[in-house]
This record gives sequence, structure tokens and C-alpha cells, in this order.
Amino acid sequence: AIETVAREDVVWRPVNLILIVAVAPMLLWRRTHPLAMVAIAFSLFAAVDLAAIAIGVTWEGPEPSALVLLLFPYALFRWGSGREATIGLAFVLFPVVVGAAVAPAGEVVGGALILLFAAALGAAFRYRSSARLHGRDQAKLREREQLARELHDTVAHHVSAIAIQAQAGRTVAESRPEAVVDALAVVEKEASRALTEMRTIVGALRRGEQSDLTPQPGVADIERLARSTGNRPHVDVSLTGDLGELPPSVDAALYRLAQESVTNALRHARHATLVQVVVTGDDDSVRLTVRDDGDARPADAASSSGFGLLGMAERARLLGGAFEVGPNREGGWTVHAELPKSGRGA
Repeated sequence: AIETVAREDVVWRPVNLILIVAVAPMLLWRRTHPLAMVAIAFSLFAAVDLAAIAIGVTWEGPEPSALVLLLFPYALFRWGSGREATIGLAFVLFPVVVGAAVAPAGEVVGGALILLFAAALGAAFRYRSSARLHGRDQAKLREREQLARELHDTVAHHVSAIAIQAQAGRTVAESRPEAVVDALAVVEKEASRALTEMRTIVGALRRGEQSDLTPQPGVADIERLARSTGNRPHVDVSLTGDLGELPPSVDAALYRLAQESVTNALRHARHATLVQVVVTGDDDSVRLTVRDDGDARPADAASSSGFGLLGMAERARLLGGAFEVGPNREGGWTVHAELPKSGRGA
């Protein structure tokens, strides 16, 4: 406004001043109503252009104060919807088309390119912001999947053992009352472990608090699975070969795979008496095999809607390994996983 008043070569000084005073406040609503502000601002300038052409007056607008107009196409493509951007672009280019009737072609093309550059800049920042938000959402989704997998792998194992011992205690309550005490001891131990796991995970979710940094269980802890399943079925664990100095990701994944496989056997293997867990390591890879001798399960059990098998297959794939699961010919079920010691893909 000061420039319009102070410059001596300004044509239609009152009109220019009115345009500046009218357009400047529209910037306050450029984010919430970008299309409306673009339509009003550029329509005002187009109307003055048409009036100047009609009466034969050469009018160039309040330059360089008119550069404020570049904020409107930027805002349109930065915060407006796709439909608003399409409609608003017509309003943005309309004064250019009107000016083409009296202005040199070079000036018209240059003006159009400047306006389109402002719009492209707004679209670029919009894409950048959307990509950042998408990346943040993907990170949150990965964390939620990780937490869901950890909950399933840890707490579900202990709860399954509790359920099995409760059923066993109820079965032998009348014939062997002393066995109930042993079953209750196992239930107490598993419940305590499940509660500890839950507290650890909940502590990690609390904002502003440090989570428990206790190391993740690994191959060396797989032997605990043999002592935490009760009397029936028996779980036999065998660790052979070179299992030293495994990467933490591979070490933790082997334990989780074994834990989930044992949990599935205890839960689904009917009339099973033995669950064998065999871990074998060599120079390049580690192989895990979990086999039970229960009754044959349905052939489509591996494609059930549960998250256990999905989580195991995902763990193996992320570490560059292989995962297979299926029924045995003689009955029962076998889970086999092979992970490279390098942990590639993690």
C-alpha cells in the first residue's frame, strides 16, 4: 500500500490501493478456504483487466505488490483438495488469458509460468508432508504389529500352559488329589511369568517412562520350555551344533519360533505324548524343528486365520530364512525353520 501511494508511475492509483486492501486480508483464510480465496482474488484482478481493456487503458497491476497473489495458488495446491485445485487453476489462469489480449506473448507466458511454479511448489510441499505422515503411520503400524506379535508369543504361551494345567487338575482332582497341588504350582508360576511379560510390554507403551531393558530370551532359554509345560505332553529339547555368538535378532527369533511352536502343539495336538524341539547349528545357519506325535490335524490348519503362524513366517522371512509347517505322514505336526546366522534381511 505504501508503494502504491509513493510511486509516481502507478496507473489507476485508487484502484490499485483498493485491490491491495481487499486482497491482503484474504491471506488469513488461504488455508481453510483456498478455493474461495483464489476465486475472489484472481476474479478481482481479472475484472480490473477487463475494465481496462474495455476503456482502452494500459494497466499493469500493483507490481511488485501483486506478487502476494503467488501465495494463493501455492495455498490452493498445498491445502486444497484435488477437485478444488482443478477448479482453482482455471481462476488462476483466467487473468493470464485476459492479459494475452493486450500484453506481449513473452510477458503472458512468463506470468503463467510464475503462477504455475507457485502451484507446483505447493503441490511439492503437500506431497512431502503426505509422505512424512505416511512414513510415520507405517512406523506406527510396524510397532503395533511387533507388539501384537510379542503379546501373542509371550503371554499366549503362558496362558496356554495355565489352561492345560487347570484342565489337568480338574481331571485328576478325584482320583489323585495330590496332583492338583502340582498343577496349581505350575499355574501360579505361569501366571507370574505372564504378568511379568505384560508389565514389561505395558511399561514400554507408557509415554515418558523408561521400559525394562532386560535382554530378550534366546536359544539358551529354549530349554526352559521343557520345564514349563507340565507332565503331559512331555517336551524334549535338544540343542546341538554351533550355536554360539548368534546375532541378537536371530537368537531372539529362534526362541520365539520355538515358543510359539510348542504353544501350538500344546493347544492343538490331540492325544500327544511328546513334543520334540531340536535346534541344530552349523557354520552358516541354524535349523529349528518342532515335532509332536498327536493325532493328525486338518490339512488346512496351516492357513488358519490366527496370527501365530503368520508371525512365525514373517519373523523367518525378515531374517532371510525359510519356514515350513505341515502334518506328518504318521500323524502329528512339524514346524521347521532355517535362519542364516548373518541375519540378513533383518
